[in-house]
Amino acid sequence: MSTPQTLVLQAPTLDQARITELAALSGASDSHSVAANVVRLDGVDPARRELVLARAERLSVDANYVDSARRFADFGLLVSDMDSTLITIECIDEIADMQGLKPQVAAITERSMRGELDFTESLKARVALLAGLPEAALASVYDERLQLMAGARELLTACREHSVKFMLVSGGFTYFTERLKAELNLDYCHANQLEIVDGKLTGRVIGDIVDGAAKRRLLIAQREALGLRAEQVIAMGDGANDLLMLAEAGVGVATHAKPVVRAQASYTLNHVGLDGIRHLFL
Repeated sequence: MSTPQTLVLQAPTLDQARITELAALSGASDSHSVAANVVRLDGVDPARRELVLARAERLSVDANYVDSARRFADFGLLVSDMDSTLITIECIDEIADMQGLKPQVAAITERSMRGELDFTESLKARVALLAGLPEAALASVYDERLQLMAGARELLTACREHSVKFMLVSGGFTYFTERLKAELNLDYCHANQLEIVDGKLTGRVIGDIVDGAAKRRLLIAQREALGLRAEQVIAMGDGANDLLMLAEAGVGVATHAKPVVRAQASYTLNHVGLDGIRHLFL
């Protein structure tokens, strides 16, 4: 017997006309509003899923099919990417801006996140361009440019309220993950360490690179340490180096993601903030 599915609709503003159209298209038998911009449709026809998702995207509505009985408190771990996921910027691009190299580095970052370049090699190439930059530039990026993604604080609050551990796993740098961990009271974090000598970046990374395979391994290790099953883990990310991690989680969410990630993820949020993850589940 198949598990009953609920269609969750979310948008920055969700008007009745779009709700009515998608409810009819999905074959829903019942609907109820969870918040001003969140509606749950029950009794939906699974056979209409692809048609509904395509139409919802054209209507600028985030539509996700979820198990009707699943609660946010059923999860025990949420694993998140950092750059362009938990925060709005790509830290390495902003660091490069201090060197007057943002266009060059940002172009490599974009291709890497789209899955067009090997992540490890592209990271090494980008970091090499930062050689000689004062360490103080990192502080400037954190203090002046780094902002949390919309809905991030609400999602973190929900995690604390429901005892869901939060792990930040980044292909970025420990300089930023460690500060976010302290500021936001995160449970765990992993990232790459920039080599700094005499107060300046050397253009090298210390130790193994946190790439897509490493993100997956770290998720599995933390899941097992907590004694959780795969279905008790949520992962969220936006780039190609997040795909293995998203596939390993019971719920893998592509958040404002590159096309290659949206195409493969089971859940997507393109229009609302990270609190949309909390709203997927009762």
